[in-house]
Amino acid sequence: MSMPFYVSPEQMMKDRADFARKGIARGRSVVAVQYADGILFVSENPSQALHKVSEIYDRIAFAAVGRYNEFENLRIAGVRLADMRGYAYDRRDVTGRGLANAYAQTLGTIFSAGGEKPYEVELFVAEIGDAAADDQLYRLTYDGQVADEHGFAVMGGAADVVAGHLREHYVAGSTLDDALRVAVAALGHSESDDRVIPVDDLEVAALDRTRSQPRKFLRLREARLADILGVRGSAEPATASPEDTIAGSGPHQNGQDDPADPTDQVSGAVPPLEDPVTGEPPVAPPVAPPVGPPGDQAPPGTPPADPGPQP
Repeated sequence: MSMPFYVSPEQMMKDRADFARKGIARGRSVVAVQYADGILFVSENPSQALHKVSEIYDRIAFAAVGRYNEFENLRIAGVRLADMRGYAYDRRDVTGRGLANAYAQTLGTIFSAGGEKPYEVELFVAEIGDAAADDQLYRLTYDGQVADEHGFAVMGGAADVVAGHLREHYVAGSTLDDALRVAVAALGHSESDDRVIPVDDLEVAALDRTRSQPRKFLRLREARLADILGVRGSAEPATASPEDTIAGSGPHQNGQDDPADPTDQVSGAVPPLEDPVTGEPPVAPPVAPPVGPPGDQAPPGTPPADPGPQP
């Protein structure tokens, strides 16, 4: 009987942690930003059906990065736990801290178990209170660790680069519009250059305490994002040359044709100075020979004779 290879517990935990971190880093980042009236979640997500940010309960939201099937199972479990606790006791007994502790126990058990791979996920659990000082934002890692975040937090993808940009531009107590602009700019920031993320590639949601109904979760649709961020990802309009700024001097000004454009097929256009295909000068069409006997033809340059009165 062959003996199995021995792997120290430290090496096994390190390998499992590296495996989970690599899987999480392949996804796109999610940004959570606290603003004056709540907590904002912004992510680059081209899919319109598979959400990274969702509602858990009245004042509680959930965001995740990593493998979709794994964090979707965690989200469903959190919704069921919140519903059961709110039904059995009271809706005020459902708190973000209680859900974060439940998620931490689940993730820690899965990570330390040797029979299955660790979950490749990181989570945000957020809860808003009656005032900004009562807001809570928890970040949970793949191994069950819980961190209480303040101001802003980033997970997944290039989290260090995005967090560095937020650290320079984040302003506490800002409005929803300002927080959204800063978060989107941070997601598009990289070490080499900055890119513009189109509006239809953004997933944005918020816990807004100013809503009159008990459910404070709000998903910002594309039309509202376009109003706040403007048109993004479209081509810039072509600028006119200095010659075109003078009225009637540029091509197609006041209905005129462009004689230098070989593709201009407007009636009355002047033919180009050279053939657009061969690049050779145009050849004049052959002249038809005169009709009639040679003696009946007037010499070149003689004006035509007056035929006189017609009967």
